[in-house]
Amino acid sequence: MIKIKAWLNAARLRTLPLSVSGVVTGTAIANLYQSNNYHIFLLALLTTIAFQVTSNFANDYGDGVKGTDNEDRIGPKRAMQSGLLSRSELKTGIFVSIIISLVLVVSLIYTAFGTENLVMILVFFLLGLLSIWAAIKYTVGESAYGYRGFGDVFVFVFFGVVAVLGTLFIFTKTITWSALLPAISIGALSTGVLNLNNLRDFESDKKVGKNTVIVKIGKHRGKIYHYALLCVSFLCIIGFLIVNANAALQYLPLLAFVPIMVHFRKVQTIKDPKSFDHELKKLALSTFLLAVLMFISCNIFL
Repeated sequence: MIKIKAWLNAARLRTLPLSVSGVVTGTAIANLYQSNNYHIFLLALLTTIAFQVTSNFANDYGDGVKGTDNEDRIGPKRAMQSGLLSRSELKTGIFVSIIISLVLVVSLIYTAFGTENLVMILVFFLLGLLSIWAAIKYTVGESAYGYRGFGDVFVFVFFGVVAVLGTLFIFTKTITWSALLPAISIGALSTGVLNLNNLRDFESDKKVGKNTVIVKIGKHRGKIYHYALLCVSFLCIIGFLIVNANAALQYLPLLAFVPIMVHFRKVQTIKDPKSFDHELKKLALSTFLLAVLMFISCNIFL
């Protein structure tokens, strides 16, 4: 029973709503374009969750080995840091989650493309491999990109652009320019969640040489950067709705920005780094709310 709790701790279930937001949004847009397949939707969700769990296991391992998870860290204690799981156990967990991810990737590709479209099969299999690589290399290894300030780029690309547009393409076999707007929006909010994490961990990251964007630009500029991410997300959703909405009810996604604007104001007043952890959760859930409202909006008149 203790080990089950340890693995659930390492899987960090609270990160899963954010991780599936791109898939839910991409599915919403596909539904708007009259394309729907519940098997694809389910497999896409499971694949994304598997990627996220792989990433969480790898982050726990990578930060634990590097000593980043120490007594100075403010956030929730990790499994390896607290001794709940050993190095070898986490390595095994990473390996098993990679295998599960690959099985789900192959299942998703087969369901979406069959065996005839070899080019698309190879492209999406490569994207799957890149997603797994990105999940692991964020903190694992000497060249971990999370320690060199590139975490924001990868989160924006994989949580936003790849998740939304990739899901849309799997359904419709096409991508529209207007779909890029919600992809940017989800990517910006997801990057905002990472930014809050880095604002919280500024002091401990700086001590161990984890050169996040916040360590490089400082906390004051980091807040300005955060506000910019929130504003870009808002403007992109408005742009998408103006192009695609045909009735007032389809503007439902804007409701998700009510808690986001409250969050905007709260971040301005934060002085205690611990408070960023509460705002991190709020922004993650607000991003998921946006995805759900996008799904409802795009299905209202179907």
